[in-house]
Amino acid sequence: MTKFSILRPEFNIETGEVKCHYRLADHEFTERLELGIGFGEDAAKTDAFARTLDLAAAILGVSYFKLLAPKQIDASELKLTLAAQSLIKDIYENGLGEFYARNDLHRFGQIKYHFRTTENTSAEAPSQTNALVLIGGGKDSLLSVNLMEDAQWNFTPFAVNPKGPILSSIDRIDHEPLFARRYLDQKMLKLNQEPGFFNGHVPSTAINSIIAALVAQLYGNNHIILSNERSASEGNLEFDGREVNHQHSKSLNFERLFADALQSVAGSSIRYFSILRPFSELQIGALFAKGTRFDGAFSSCNENFKQDATGPAKWCGNCPKCHFVSLIFAPFMTPDRLTCIVGKNVLDDEGKLAPMRDLSGLTGHKPWECVGEILEAAAALYKLSSQPNWQDAIVVKTLKPELETFYGAQKLRTAWNDAMTPSGEHAIPKNLHSLIEQNEHDDAN
Repeated sequence: MTKFSILRPEFNIETGEVKCHYRLADHEFTERLELGIGFGEDAAKTDAFARTLDLAAAILGVSYFKLLAPKQIDASELKLTLAAQSLIKDIYENGLGEFYARNDLHRFGQIKYHFRTTENTSAEAPSQTNALVLIGGGKDSLLSVNLMEDAQWNFTPFAVNPKGPILSSIDRIDHEPLFARRYLDQKMLKLNQEPGFFNGHVPSTAINSIIAALVAQLYGNNHIILSNERSASEGNLEFDGREVNHQHSKSLNFERLFADALQSVAGSSIRYFSILRPFSELQIGALFAKGTRFDGAFSSCNENFKQDATGPAKWCGNCPKCHFVSLIFAPFMTPDRLTCIVGKNVLDDEGKLAPMRDLSGLTGHKPWECVGEILEAAAALYKLSSQPNWQDAIVVKTLKPELETFYGAQKLRTAWNDAMTPSGEHAIPKNLHSLIEQNEHDDAN
């Protein structure tokens, strides 16, 4: 039977290079990370870093496992806590849920894991707050930057393989960044294109999070802050007896699993949470629209992050993310400002009626993309039908009666109010959350 083996990783303390080794049938792969230089070498020699490195090797392995998606995973060369083992199982099953669904592969509950268990690690947190804020180049992480600055929390922007809108956004942040580089094995990329091998979506937030955990330990950061909103917990469809979510590694359930695993391998030295978890996409749109600091520098379009993508921030105007971001910005922006940001007014384009029906739940299912909740999108569209700047746009005008028939006006109005009310379900530290709430209250007055 075909088996995927995760071998012992290596770390070069002089160069900051990580090597992760894998074996899949008769194929062998090595992935490299560059974590920089100038870190404290003592941190690299701790048990906490060694355990985090083992966990990183397991998580990064999903990119190689999915070539054949075998039903056996051997991670017995790694020292993994029980919480780390639970996280790995979640990543190789729910984290690859979209991949399984789109390739019609039944793996939920069928993978046999071989683990070597180790005890939890004990480590104390650094005395001073210095957070690592993951920057993706889109609206979410840049709103997090604004919130952190308003709260006067010390932080360092961080990105893996920065390019395009990540770099242009960081240029407008007055904080020195940290970057890591990830180099996939080219043999894997070639096999992706060959018959008999599978390809598809991997949980990139899980991958970037564990790389951030390595960097945080080396450079003394005691918080890892993400920008995942509450809408990310909504799934796309049912497959093989489970809900499949394109954004699984951005969900609240995953955040809790990752935080538990990180605490088990790194002790109390690092906290992991999303600063935007209380907010809906619509609230994020409203908060982001208050300032123009990042207009022209950011992009939420995935065209920027393809393997061969280069150059400045761009918007394609044709993907679900461009459509959805336009939709949640529109209630809080003029058509001119939104068109200047995205490059076109997708809400006044007859050709966008079909994708907007999908986004708002009138047809199809939620797109395989990082977009918000279906009812939230429907509520936003309906809200636009009462705003003079937008009510005559082709998409808004055409879909208003369809939305009223499908949902009912009262349900849409209630959905809008719910979306504009923060949730109390999050893992933000109390002192930071109180500062955010106070600043929001002050802005409202």
